Amino acid sequence: MKLLRTPEVATPRAMAGTIAVFYVVGGLAGLLITWGADTRGAQEVALLTLSATAFACAVVVHRWARGWPRWAFHVAISSAVVLIAVAVVLAPDAASALVVAALMSFVVVVGYLFFSLVVGTAYLVGALVAATLALHVQGDVALPTALALQAVVVALGTVTRSLVLRASGASRDPLTDLKNRRGFDQAMQELLATGDDAPLSGALLDLDGFKAVNDTQGHAAGDLVLRQVAEAWTSELPAGAVLARHGGDEFALLLPGLAGTEALALVRGVCARHPELRLSVGVAQHVPGESAAQLMRRADQALYAAKAAGRGRCELEGGDVPQLVSDLAAAVRAGDVHVYFQPIQQLATDSVLGVEALARWNRPGVGPVPPEEFIALAERHHLIGALGEHVLRSATGQLADLYARTGRRLRLGVNVSGLELCDPGYPERVRAILAETGWPAAETVLEVTESLLDAESTEAVCALDTLRAQGIVVAIDDFGTGYSSLSRLDTLPADVLKVDSSFIATITTSPRRAQLLRSIVGLATGLGLDVVAEGVESAEQAALLDTLGCTYGQGWLYGPPAPLAEVVAGLGWSDDAQVSAPQP
Repeated sequence: MKLLRTPEVATPRAMAGTIAVFYVVGGLAGLLITWGADTRGAQEVALLTLSATAFACAVVVHRWARGWPRWAFHVAISSAVVLIAVAVVLAPDAASALVVAALMSFVVVVGYLFFSLVVGTAYLVGALVAATLALHVQGDVALPTALALQAVVVALGTVTRSLVLRASGASRDPLTDLKNRRGFDQAMQELLATGDDAPLSGALLDLDGFKAVNDTQGHAAGDLVLRQVAEAWTSELPAGAVLARHGGDEFALLLPGLAGTEALALVRGVCARHPELRLSVGVAQHVPGESAAQLMRRADQALYAAKAAGRGRCELEGGDVPQLVSDLAAAVRAGDVHVYFQPIQQLATDSVLGVEALARWNRPGVGPVPPEEFIALAERHHLIGALGEHVLRSATGQLADLYARTGRRLRLGVNVSGLELCDPGYPERVRAILAETGWPAAETVLEVTESLLDAESTEAVCALDTLRAQGIVVAIDDFGTGYSSLSRLDTLPADVLKVDSSFIATITTSPRRAQLLRSIVGLATGLGLDVVAEGVESAEQAALLDTLGCTYGQGWLYGPPAPLAEVVAGLGWSDDAQVSAPQP
Protein backbone atom coordinates (compact mmCIF):
# COMPACT_ATOMS: atom_id res chain seq x y z
CA MET A 1 0.00 0.00 0.00
CA LYS A 2 1.19 3.51 -0.82
CA LEU A 3 0.44 4.74 2.72
CA LEU A 4 2.89 2.20 4.09
CA ARG A 5 5.52 2.65 1.40
CA THR A 6 8.90 4.04 2.33
CA PRO A 7 10.06 6.93 0.09
CA GLU A 8 12.85 6.23 -2.40
CA VAL A 9 15.20 8.71 -0.70
CA ALA A 10 15.17 6.74 2.58
CA THR A 11 18.65 5.26 2.29
CA PRO A 12 20.85 4.85 5.38
CA ARG A 13 23.38 7.29 3.92
CA ALA A 14 20.78 10.00 3.27
CA MET A 15 19.07 9.49 6.64
CA ALA A 16 22.33 9.63 8.57
CA GLY A 17 23.51 12.79 6.83
CA THR A 18 20.21 14.63 7.21
CA ILE A 19 19.65 13.76 10.87
CA ALA A 20 23.25 14.69 11.72
CA VAL A 21 22.80 18.13 10.12
CA PHE A 22 19.59 18.71 12.06
CA TYR A 23 21.32 17.83 15.34
CA VAL A 24 24.11 20.32 14.53
CA VAL A 25 21.56 23.06 13.82
CA GLY A 26 19.81 22.27 17.10
CA GLY A 27 23.09 22.49 19.01
CA LEU A 28 23.97 25.83 17.38
CA ALA A 29 20.50 27.19 18.21
CA GLY A 30 21.04 26.27 21.86
CA LEU A 31 24.43 28.01 21.99
CA LEU A 32 23.09 31.19 20.36
CA ILE A 33 20.12 31.36 22.76
CA THR A 34 22.43 30.89 25.73
CA TRP A 35 24.71 33.62 24.42
CA GLY A 36 22.01 36.15 23.48
CA ALA A 37 19.41 35.66 26.22
CA ASP A 38 19.53 36.47 29.89
CA THR A 39 20.50 33.08 31.30
CA ARG A 40 22.38 32.41 34.51
CA GLY A 41 23.36 29.62 36.82
CA ALA A 42 21.59 26.28 36.50
CA GLN A 43 19.50 27.41 33.52
CA GLU A 44 22.61 28.33 31.51
CA VAL A 45 24.35 25.08 32.44
CA ALA A 46 21.29 23.06 31.42
CA LEU A 47 21.02 24.76 28.03
CA LEU A 48 24.74 24.32 27.35
CA THR A 49 24.43 20.65 28.32
CA LEU A 50 21.56 20.18 25.87
CA SER A 51 23.61 21.86 23.13
CA ALA A 52 26.60 19.63 23.86
CA THR A 53 24.33 16.59 23.80
CA ALA A 54 22.98 17.63 20.37
CA PHE A 55 26.52 17.99 19.01
CA ALA A 56 27.48 14.60 20.42
CA CYS A 57 24.42 13.01 18.83
CA ALA A 58 25.37 14.59 15.49
CA VAL A 59 28.83 13.01 15.68
CA VAL A 60 27.41 9.59 16.56
CA VAL A 61 24.81 9.66 13.78
CA HIS A 62 27.27 10.89 11.15
CA ARG A 63 29.92 8.36 12.12
CA TRP A 64 27.92 5.18 12.69
CA ALA A 65 24.29 5.53 11.57
CA ARG A 66 24.91 4.29 8.01
CA GLY A 67 25.19 0.78 9.40
CA TRP A 68 22.23 1.02 11.79
CA PRO A 69 19.08 -1.06 11.47
CA ARG A 70 16.05 0.99 10.54
CA TRP A 71 14.56 0.99 14.05
CA ALA A 72 17.65 2.76 15.41
CA PHE A 73 16.79 5.87 13.39
CA HIS A 74 13.49 6.08 15.28
CA VAL A 75 15.51 6.22 18.51
CA ALA A 76 17.62 9.08 17.12
CA ILE A 77 14.56 11.07 16.02
CA SER A 78 12.60 10.42 19.23
CA SER A 79 15.63 11.55 21.24
CA ALA A 80 15.63 14.80 19.27
CA VAL A 81 11.98 15.37 20.20
CA VAL A 82 12.83 14.94 23.88
CA LEU A 83 15.84 17.30 23.68
CA ILE A 84 13.78 20.00 21.93
CA ALA A 85 10.91 19.73 24.43
CA VAL A 86 13.28 20.03 27.40
CA ALA A 87 15.01 23.02 25.79
CA VAL A 88 11.63 24.74 25.27
CA VAL A 89 10.79 24.31 28.96
CA LEU A 90 14.21 25.75 29.95
CA ALA A 91 14.02 28.69 27.52
CA PRO A 92 14.53 32.02 29.33
CA ASP A 93 11.82 33.95 27.42
CA ALA A 94 8.96 33.59 24.92
CA ALA A 95 11.07 34.40 21.86
CA SER A 96 13.69 31.78 22.76
CA ALA A 97 10.96 29.21 23.48
CA LEU A 98 9.40 29.76 20.04
CA VAL A 99 12.76 29.47 18.29
CA VAL A 100 13.49 26.17 20.01
CA ALA A 101 9.95 24.87 19.44
CA ALA A 102 10.37 25.64 15.74
CA LEU A 103 13.09 22.96 15.67
CA MET A 104 10.22 20.45 15.82
CA SER A 105 9.75 21.21 12.13
CA PHE A 106 12.98 19.26 11.53
CA VAL A 107 11.38 16.21 13.10
CA VAL A 108 8.37 16.56 10.80
CA VAL A 109 10.60 16.95 7.73
CA VAL A 110 12.60 13.84 8.62
CA GLY A 111 9.43 11.87 9.34
CA TYR A 112 7.84 12.61 5.98
CA LEU A 113 11.11 12.49 4.07
CA PHE A 114 12.28 9.06 5.19
CA PHE A 115 9.23 7.12 6.39
CA SER A 116 5.80 6.14 5.17
CA LEU A 117 2.85 8.51 5.30
CA VAL A 118 1.52 6.76 8.42
CA VAL A 119 4.82 6.99 10.30
CA GLY A 120 5.46 10.55 9.11
CA THR A 121 2.03 11.63 10.35
CA ALA A 122 2.73 9.97 13.70
CA TYR A 123 5.90 12.06 13.99
CA LEU A 124 3.93 15.18 13.04
CA VAL A 125 1.33 14.56 15.76
CA GLY A 126 4.01 13.66 18.31
CA ALA A 127 6.06 16.77 17.53
CA LEU A 128 3.01 19.04 17.78
CA VAL A 129 1.87 17.53 21.09
CA ALA A 130 5.38 17.70 22.58
CA ALA A 131 5.86 21.32 21.47
CA THR A 132 2.44 22.39 22.79
CA LEU A 133 2.96 20.79 26.18
CA ALA A 134 6.47 22.23 26.48
CA LEU A 135 5.27 25.74 25.58
CA HIS A 136 2.45 25.41 28.11
CA VAL A 137 4.90 24.41 30.85
CA GLN A 138 7.28 27.21 29.85
CA GLY A 139 4.42 29.64 30.38
CA ASP A 140 5.59 32.73 28.47
CA VAL A 141 4.01 31.92 25.10
CA ALA A 142 0.36 32.75 24.46
CA LEU A 143 -1.85 29.99 23.07
CA PRO A 144 -2.62 31.77 19.75
CA THR A 145 1.10 32.20 19.13
CA ALA A 146 1.71 28.51 19.82
CA LEU A 147 -1.09 27.56 17.43
CA ALA A 148 0.38 29.81 14.73
CA LEU A 149 3.69 27.99 15.09
CA GLN A 150 1.94 24.65 14.82
CA ALA A 151 0.15 25.77 11.64
CA VAL A 152 3.53 26.56 10.09
CA VAL A 153 4.85 23.12 11.09
CA VAL A 154 1.79 21.37 9.60
CA ALA A 155 2.19 23.31 6.34
CA LEU A 156 5.87 22.41 6.19
CA GLY A 157 5.04 18.74 6.70
CA THR A 158 2.40 18.82 3.95
CA VAL A 159 4.74 20.44 1.44
CA THR A 160 7.56 18.04 2.33
CA ARG A 161 5.36 15.00 1.78
CA SER A 162 4.11 16.36 -1.54
CA LEU A 163 7.67 16.89 -2.78
CA VAL A 164 8.72 13.46 -1.56
CA LEU A 165 5.86 11.80 -3.45
CA ARG A 166 6.73 13.75 -6.59
CA ALA A 167 10.40 12.76 -6.34
CA SER A 168 9.55 9.14 -5.59
CA GLY A 169 7.21 8.98 -8.58
CA ALA A 170 10.18 9.52 -10.88
CA SER A 171 11.62 6.24 -9.62
CA ARG A 172 8.44 4.13 -9.64
CA ASP A 173 6.49 2.38 -12.35
CA PRO A 174 2.92 3.76 -12.34
CA LEU A 175 1.36 0.51 -13.59
CA THR A 176 2.78 -1.93 -11.02
CA ASP A 177 3.86 0.51 -8.27
CA LEU A 178 7.26 -1.19 -8.29
CA LYS A 179 10.53 0.64 -8.73
CA ASN A 180 11.27 1.49 -12.33
CA ARG A 181 14.65 1.18 -13.98
CA ARG A 182 15.91 4.40 -12.43
CA GLY A 183 14.78 3.33 -8.96
CA PHE A 184 16.36 -0.09 -9.43
CA ASP A 185 19.68 1.41 -10.47
CA GLN A 186 19.63 3.70 -7.44
CA ALA A 187 18.90 0.77 -5.12
CA MET A 188 21.71 -1.23 -6.72
CA GLN A 189 24.20 1.59 -6.24
CA GLU A 190 23.19 1.95 -2.60
CA LEU A 191 23.72 -1.77 -1.99
CA LEU A 192 27.11 -1.76 -3.72
CA ALA A 193 28.17 1.37 -1.83
CA THR A 194 27.84 -0.36 1.54
CA GLY A 195 31.08 -2.20 0.83
CA ASP A 196 30.24 -5.12 3.12
CA ASP A 197 31.09 -8.75 2.36
CA ALA A 198 27.53 -10.04 2.41
CA PRO A 199 26.55 -11.90 -0.78
CA LEU A 200 24.32 -10.20 -3.32
CA SER A 201 22.49 -11.73 -6.26
CA GLY A 202 20.63 -10.14 -9.14
CA ALA A 203 17.97 -11.64 -11.39
CA LEU A 204 16.03 -10.74 -14.51
CA LEU A 205 12.51 -12.11 -14.99
CA ASP A 206 10.83 -12.21 -18.40
CA LEU A 207 7.20 -13.15 -19.11
CA ASP A 208 6.96 -15.92 -21.71
CA GLY A 209 4.34 -15.34 -24.38
CA PHE A 210 3.52 -11.82 -23.21
CA LYS A 211 3.31 -10.45 -26.75
CA ALA A 212 0.67 -13.05 -27.57
CA VAL A 213 -1.42 -11.87 -24.61
CA ASN A 214 -1.30 -8.27 -25.84
CA ASP A 215 -2.03 -9.28 -29.43
CA THR A 216 -4.93 -11.62 -28.71
CA GLN A 217 -6.50 -10.17 -25.56
CA GLY A 218 -5.49 -6.52 -25.70
CA HIS A 219 -3.16 -4.31 -23.71
CA ALA A 220 -5.53 -4.18 -20.74
CA ALA A 221 -5.07 -7.93 -20.30
CA GLY A 222 -1.32 -7.51 -20.61
CA ASP A 223 -1.33 -4.79 -17.94
CA LEU A 224 -3.31 -7.09 -15.65
CA VAL A 225 -0.69 -9.82 -16.04
CA LEU A 226 2.09 -7.36 -15.19
CA ARG A 227 0.27 -6.31 -12.02
CA GLN A 228 -0.29 -9.95 -11.08
CA VAL A 229 3.43 -10.62 -11.36
CA ALA A 230 4.21 -7.59 -9.20
CA GLU A 231 1.70 -8.57 -6.51
CA ALA A 232 2.62 -12.26 -6.45
CA TRP A 233 6.37 -11.74 -6.27
CA THR A 234 6.22 -8.85 -3.81
CA SER A 235 4.32 -11.03 -1.35
CA GLU A 236 6.81 -13.88 -1.71
CA LEU A 237 10.12 -12.06 -1.49
CA PRO A 238 12.13 -11.69 1.73
CA ALA A 239 12.64 -8.37 3.51
CA GLY A 240 15.29 -6.27 1.84
CA ALA A 241 14.68 -7.67 -1.64
CA VAL A 242 14.25 -5.09 -4.41
CA LEU A 243 11.82 -5.86 -7.23
CA ALA A 244 11.49 -3.49 -10.18
CA ARG A 245 9.81 -3.36 -13.54
CA HIS A 246 12.83 -3.05 -15.80
CA GLY A 247 10.82 -2.27 -18.91
CA GLY A 248 8.12 -3.90 -21.04
CA ASP A 249 7.51 -7.40 -19.71
CA GLU A 250 10.87 -7.67 -17.93
CA PHE A 251 11.37 -7.40 -14.18
CA ALA A 252 14.62 -7.02 -12.25
CA LEU A 253 15.32 -8.37 -8.79
CA LEU A 254 18.02 -7.77 -6.18
CA LEU A 255 18.47 -10.28 -3.37
CA PRO A 256 20.94 -8.96 -0.77
CA GLY A 257 22.29 -11.60 1.58
CA LEU A 258 21.72 -14.49 -0.84
CA ALA A 259 24.39 -16.31 -2.81
CA GLY A 260 23.69 -17.38 -6.38
CA THR A 261 22.52 -20.92 -5.57
CA GLU A 262 20.28 -19.63 -2.75
CA ALA A 263 18.80 -16.97 -5.03
CA LEU A 264 18.19 -19.58 -7.72
CA ALA A 265 16.37 -21.82 -5.24
CA LEU A 266 14.24 -18.88 -4.09
CA VAL A 267 13.11 -17.80 -7.57
CA ARG A 268 12.44 -21.39 -8.59
CA GLY A 269 10.26 -21.77 -5.51
CA VAL A 270 8.27 -18.62 -6.30
CA CYS A 271 7.81 -19.70 -9.92
CA ALA A 272 6.62 -23.13 -8.78
CA ARG A 273 4.01 -21.57 -6.50
CA HIS A 274 2.68 -19.38 -9.30
CA PRO A 275 2.60 -21.61 -12.40
CA GLU A 276 -0.06 -19.36 -13.96
CA LEU A 277 2.65 -16.70 -14.38
CA ARG A 278 5.01 -18.38 -16.83
CA LEU A 279 8.39 -16.75 -16.43
CA SER A 280 11.96 -17.29 -17.59
CA VAL A 281 14.49 -16.15 -15.00
CA GLY A 282 18.24 -15.55 -15.13
CA VAL A 283 20.23 -15.27 -11.89
CA ALA A 284 23.79 -14.09 -11.24
CA GLN A 285 25.78 -13.59 -8.03
CA HIS A 286 27.73 -10.37 -7.60
CA VAL A 287 31.50 -10.69 -7.77
CA PRO A 288 33.57 -8.28 -5.60
CA GLY A 289 34.74 -5.35 -7.67
CA GLU A 290 32.07 -5.91 -10.30
CA SER A 291 29.91 -2.98 -11.40
CA ALA A 292 26.12 -2.97 -11.37
CA ALA A 293 26.02 -3.13 -15.18
CA GLN A 294 28.31 -6.15 -15.24
CA LEU A 295 26.18 -8.03 -12.70
CA MET A 296 22.95 -7.42 -14.60
CA ARG A 297 24.60 -8.27 -17.91
CA ARG A 298 25.47 -11.69 -16.52
CA ALA A 299 21.92 -12.09 -15.23
CA ASP A 300 20.75 -11.17 -18.73
CA GLN A 301 22.97 -13.86 -20.19
CA ALA A 302 21.52 -16.39 -17.77
CA LEU A 303 18.03 -15.29 -18.81
CA TYR A 304 18.79 -15.92 -22.46
CA ALA A 305 20.22 -19.32 -21.56
CA ALA A 306 16.94 -20.11 -19.76
CA LYS A 307 14.96 -19.14 -22.85
CA ALA A 308 17.21 -21.09 -25.17
CA ALA A 309 16.78 -24.16 -22.97
CA GLY A 310 13.03 -24.12 -23.50
CA ARG A 311 11.62 -21.10 -21.61
CA GLY A 312 9.72 -21.33 -18.35
CA ARG A 313 13.03 -22.08 -16.64
CA CYS A 314 15.28 -20.46 -14.02
CA GLU A 315 19.02 -20.59 -14.71
CA LEU A 316 22.11 -19.47 -12.80
CA GLU A 317 24.75 -17.59 -14.77
CA GLY A 318 27.51 -19.98 -15.69
CA GLY A 319 25.05 -22.85 -16.13
CA ASP A 320 25.64 -25.72 -18.49
CA VAL A 321 25.00 -24.64 -22.10
CA PRO A 322 28.00 -26.19 -23.90
CA GLN A 323 26.01 -27.76 -26.75
CA LEU A 324 24.26 -24.52 -27.63
CA VAL A 325 27.58 -22.67 -27.64
CA SER A 326 29.19 -25.40 -29.74
CA ASP A 327 26.34 -25.26 -32.26
CA LEU A 328 26.59 -21.49 -32.51
CA ALA A 329 30.37 -21.58 -33.00
CA ALA A 330 29.96 -24.17 -35.74
CA ALA A 331 27.22 -22.12 -37.42
CA VAL A 332 29.42 -19.01 -37.45
CA ARG A 333 32.36 -20.94 -38.92
CA ALA A 334 30.19 -22.53 -41.59
CA GLY A 335 28.41 -19.31 -42.48
CA ASP A 336 25.08 -20.73 -41.33
CA VAL A 337 24.20 -17.55 -39.46
CA HIS A 338 22.45 -15.65 -42.24
CA VAL A 339 22.00 -11.95 -42.80
CA TYR A 340 18.57 -10.43 -43.27
CA PHE A 341 17.98 -6.81 -44.25
CA GLN A 342 15.28 -4.39 -43.04
CA PRO A 343 14.58 -1.28 -45.14
CA ILE A 344 15.15 2.25 -43.82
CA GLN A 345 12.97 4.82 -45.55
CA GLN A 346 13.31 8.55 -46.00
CA LEU A 347 10.01 9.91 -44.72
CA ALA A 348 9.85 13.02 -46.87
CA THR A 349 10.30 11.15 -50.18
CA ASP A 350 8.86 7.70 -49.33
CA SER A 351 11.99 6.15 -50.80
CA VAL A 352 14.17 3.41 -49.29
CA LEU A 353 17.71 4.73 -48.88
CA GLY A 354 19.25 2.08 -46.69
CA VAL A 355 18.93 -1.20 -44.83
CA GLU A 356 19.95 -2.60 -41.46
CA ALA A 357 21.72 -5.96 -41.45
CA LEU A 358 20.30 -8.40 -38.90
CA ALA A 359 21.70 -11.82 -37.99
CA ARG A 360 19.39 -14.86 -38.13
CA TRP A 361 20.22 -18.40 -36.97
CA ASN A 362 18.15 -21.47 -37.71
CA ARG A 363 19.54 -24.08 -35.31
CA PRO A 364 19.41 -27.60 -36.82
CA GLY A 365 16.82 -29.77 -35.14
CA VAL A 366 15.53 -26.87 -33.02
CA GLY A 367 14.46 -24.09 -35.36
CA PRO A 368 14.99 -20.32 -35.33
CA VAL A 369 16.82 -19.00 -32.26
CA PRO A 370 15.83 -15.44 -31.26
CA PRO A 371 18.68 -13.04 -32.15
CA GLU A 372 18.82 -11.52 -28.67
CA GLU A 373 19.48 -14.99 -27.27
CA PHE A 374 22.31 -16.16 -29.52
CA ILE A 375 23.94 -12.71 -29.64
CA ALA A 376 24.09 -12.60 -25.84
CA LEU A 377 25.50 -16.13 -25.93
CA ALA A 378 28.13 -15.03 -28.44
CA GLU A 379 29.17 -12.14 -26.20
CA ARG A 380 29.42 -14.35 -23.16
CA HIS A 381 31.48 -17.07 -24.85
CA HIS A 382 33.83 -14.87 -26.90
CA LEU A 383 32.14 -15.54 -30.25
CA ILE A 384 30.90 -12.00 -30.83
CA GLY A 385 34.00 -10.93 -32.75
CA ALA A 386 33.72 -13.79 -35.25
CA LEU A 387 29.95 -13.31 -35.52
CA GLY A 388 30.31 -9.56 -36.12
CA GLU A 389 32.95 -10.09 -38.82
CA HIS A 390 30.78 -12.67 -40.56
CA VAL A 391 27.72 -10.38 -40.58
CA LEU A 392 29.72 -7.38 -41.84
CA ARG A 393 31.47 -9.39 -44.56
CA SER A 394 28.26 -11.06 -45.74
CA ALA A 395 26.22 -7.85 -45.72
CA THR A 396 28.80 -5.69 -47.50
CA GLY A 397 29.52 -8.47 -49.98
CA GLN A 398 25.87 -8.83 -50.96
CA LEU A 399 25.30 -5.09 -51.26
CA ALA A 400 28.52 -4.60 -53.23
CA ASP A 401 27.40 -7.32 -55.63
CA LEU A 402 24.02 -5.61 -56.01
CA TYR A 403 25.70 -2.30 -56.81
CA ALA A 404 28.12 -3.90 -59.30
CA ARG A 405 25.21 -5.39 -61.29
CA THR A 406 22.62 -2.64 -60.99
CA GLY A 407 24.39 0.59 -60.14
CA ARG A 408 22.03 0.98 -57.18
CA ARG A 409 23.35 1.36 -53.68
CA LEU A 410 21.71 1.10 -50.27
CA ARG A 411 23.37 2.52 -47.17
CA LEU A 412 24.16 -0.32 -44.76
CA GLY A 413 23.62 -0.29 -41.01
CA VAL A 414 25.38 -2.97 -38.92
CA ASN A 415 25.15 -3.47 -35.17
CA VAL A 416 28.40 -3.47 -33.21
CA SER A 417 28.85 -4.83 -29.70
CA GLY A 418 30.64 -2.84 -27.04
CA LEU A 419 32.91 -5.85 -26.62
CA GLU A 420 33.99 -5.50 -30.25
CA LEU A 421 34.64 -1.79 -29.83
CA CYS A 422 36.87 -2.49 -26.83
CA ASP A 423 39.07 -4.76 -28.98
CA PRO A 424 42.05 -2.63 -30.18
CA GLY A 425 42.13 -4.50 -33.49
CA TYR A 426 38.49 -3.92 -34.39
CA PRO A 427 38.87 -0.73 -36.54
CA GLU A 428 41.55 -2.38 -38.66
CA ARG A 429 39.42 -5.51 -39.20
CA VAL A 430 36.51 -3.35 -40.34
CA ARG A 431 38.78 -1.49 -42.77
CA ALA A 432 40.11 -4.79 -44.13
CA ILE A 433 36.62 -6.24 -44.66
CA LEU A 434 35.45 -3.12 -46.50
CA ALA A 435 38.55 -3.26 -48.69
CA GLU A 436 37.97 -6.96 -49.34
CA THR A 437 34.33 -6.55 -50.41
CA GLY A 438 34.79 -3.18 -52.10
CA TRP A 439 32.11 -1.53 -50.02
CA PRO A 440 32.64 2.20 -49.30
CA ALA A 441 33.13 3.33 -45.72
CA ALA A 442 30.86 6.35 -46.28
CA GLU A 443 27.92 3.99 -46.94
CA THR A 444 28.53 2.00 -43.75
CA VAL A 445 26.76 2.84 -40.49
CA LEU A 446 27.95 1.13 -37.31
CA GLU A 447 25.17 1.08 -34.72
CA VAL A 448 26.37 1.10 -31.10
CA THR A 449 23.98 -1.23 -29.29
CA GLU A 450 25.94 -2.53 -26.29
CA SER A 451 25.58 -1.22 -22.76
CA LEU A 452 26.52 2.33 -21.83
CA LEU A 453 29.35 0.94 -19.71
CA ASP A 454 31.19 -0.63 -22.65
CA ALA A 455 30.17 1.96 -25.20
CA GLU A 456 31.63 4.79 -23.15
CA SER A 457 34.91 3.15 -22.18
CA THR A 458 38.08 4.89 -23.31
CA GLU A 459 38.87 2.06 -25.75
CA ALA A 460 35.39 2.13 -27.29
CA VAL A 461 35.33 5.89 -27.81
CA CYS A 462 38.82 5.76 -29.31
CA ALA A 463 37.68 3.01 -31.70
CA LEU A 464 34.66 5.07 -32.77
CA ASP A 465 36.89 8.09 -33.41
CA THR A 466 39.19 5.93 -35.56
CA LEU A 467 36.28 4.47 -37.52
CA ARG A 468 34.80 7.91 -38.17
CA ALA A 469 38.19 9.10 -39.37
CA GLN A 470 38.00 6.29 -41.96
CA GLY A 471 34.72 7.77 -43.21
CA ILE A 472 32.39 5.34 -41.42
CA VAL A 473 29.13 6.70 -39.99
CA VAL A 474 28.30 6.01 -36.32
CA ALA A 475 24.74 5.67 -34.96
CA ILE A 476 23.50 5.58 -31.37
CA ASP A 477 20.95 2.77 -31.30
CA ASP A 478 17.94 2.25 -29.01
CA PHE A 479 17.88 5.88 -27.90
CA GLY A 480 15.14 6.61 -25.36
CA THR A 481 15.23 3.26 -23.51
CA GLY A 482 17.19 4.48 -20.46
CA TYR A 483 17.24 7.64 -18.36
CA SER A 484 20.97 8.10 -18.94
CA SER A 485 20.70 8.04 -22.74
CA LEU A 486 21.21 11.81 -23.07
CA SER A 487 24.76 11.45 -21.80
CA ARG A 488 25.58 9.43 -24.91
CA LEU A 489 25.05 12.49 -27.07
CA ASP A 490 27.87 14.23 -25.24
CA THR A 491 30.33 11.37 -24.84
CA LEU A 492 29.96 9.25 -27.98
CA PRO A 493 31.16 10.44 -31.38
CA ALA A 494 28.05 9.92 -33.51
CA ASP A 495 26.27 11.04 -36.68
CA VAL A 496 22.87 9.32 -36.39
CA LEU A 497 20.32 8.89 -33.59
CA LYS A 498 18.01 5.85 -33.74
CA VAL A 499 14.96 6.30 -31.48
CA ASP A 500 13.86 3.00 -29.93
CA SER A 501 10.68 1.31 -31.13
CA SER A 502 9.17 1.22 -27.62
CA PHE A 503 9.29 5.02 -27.66
CA ILE A 504 7.65 5.31 -31.10
CA ALA A 505 4.81 2.91 -30.26
CA THR A 506 2.75 5.48 -28.33
CA ILE A 507 3.39 8.71 -30.23
CA THR A 508 -0.06 8.66 -31.87
CA THR A 509 -1.89 8.12 -28.57
CA SER A 510 0.23 10.21 -26.22
CA PRO A 511 0.54 13.95 -27.01
CA ARG A 512 3.24 14.26 -24.34
CA ARG A 513 5.28 11.51 -25.99
CA ALA A 514 4.86 13.17 -29.38
CA GLN A 515 5.99 16.52 -27.98
CA LEU A 516 8.95 14.85 -26.32
CA LEU A 517 9.90 13.26 -29.63
CA ARG A 518 9.68 16.66 -31.30
CA SER A 519 12.13 17.98 -28.70
CA ILE A 520 14.48 15.05 -29.27
CA VAL A 521 14.42 15.65 -33.03
CA GLY A 522 15.10 19.33 -32.47
CA LEU A 523 17.99 18.50 -30.14
CA ALA A 524 19.46 16.03 -32.61
CA THR A 525 19.11 18.50 -35.48
CA GLY A 526 20.87 21.15 -33.45
CA LEU A 527 23.73 18.70 -32.87
CA GLY A 528 23.90 17.82 -36.57
CA LEU A 529 22.50 14.30 -36.13
CA ASP A 530 20.11 12.49 -38.47
CA VAL A 531 17.19 10.77 -36.71
CA VAL A 532 15.86 7.30 -37.52
CA ALA A 533 12.59 6.21 -35.89
CA GLU A 534 12.57 2.47 -35.24
CA GLY A 535 9.47 0.29 -35.01
CA VAL A 536 7.22 2.24 -37.39
CA GLU A 537 4.16 0.04 -37.89
CA SER A 538 1.41 2.29 -39.23
CA ALA A 539 0.90 5.01 -41.78
CA GLU A 540 -0.45 7.22 -38.99
CA GLN A 541 2.87 6.91 -37.11
CA ALA A 542 4.82 7.62 -40.28
CA ALA A 543 2.81 10.76 -41.05
CA LEU A 544 3.22 12.07 -37.52
CA LEU A 545 6.97 11.34 -37.56
CA ASP A 546 7.31 13.33 -40.78
CA THR A 547 5.38 16.21 -39.20
CA LEU A 548 7.62 16.12 -36.12
CA GLY A 549 10.70 16.51 -38.31
CA CYS A 550 12.04 12.96 -38.15
CA THR A 551 14.20 12.17 -41.19
CA TYR A 552 14.03 8.39 -41.55
CA GLY A 553 11.79 5.52 -40.49
CA GLN A 554 12.37 1.81 -40.01
CA GLY A 555 9.84 -0.87 -39.18
CA TRP A 556 7.32 -3.37 -40.48
CA LEU A 557 5.40 -0.64 -42.29
CA TYR A 558 8.27 -0.52 -44.79
CA GLY A 559 9.06 -4.21 -44.67
CA PRO A 560 10.13 -6.97 -42.27
CA PRO A 561 13.70 -8.25 -42.08
CA ALA A 562 14.18 -10.48 -45.13
CA PRO A 563 16.88 -11.85 -47.46
CA LEU A 564 18.25 -9.21 -49.81
CA ALA A 565 16.56 -10.75 -52.83
CA GLU A 566 13.14 -10.23 -51.25
CA VAL A 567 13.96 -6.67 -50.18
CA VAL A 568 15.10 -5.80 -53.70
CA ALA A 569 11.98 -7.39 -55.20
CA GLY A 570 9.83 -5.32 -52.85
CA LEU A 571 11.55 -2.20 -54.12
CA GLY A 572 10.65 -3.08 -57.70
CA TRP A 573 14.24 -3.69 -58.67
CA SER A 574 13.73 -7.35 -59.57
CA ASP A 575 13.87 -6.64 -63.30
CA ASP A 576 17.28 -5.02 -62.92
CA ALA A 577 18.91 -7.54 -60.64
CA GLN A 578 18.55 -11.16 -59.74
CA VAL A 579 20.08 -11.11 -56.29
CA SER A 580 20.86 -14.42 -54.68
CA ALA A 581 20.97 -14.82 -50.94
CA PRO A 582 21.23 -17.91 -48.76
CA GLN A 583 17.96 -19.02 -47.22
CA PRO A 584 18.05 -19.79 -43.50
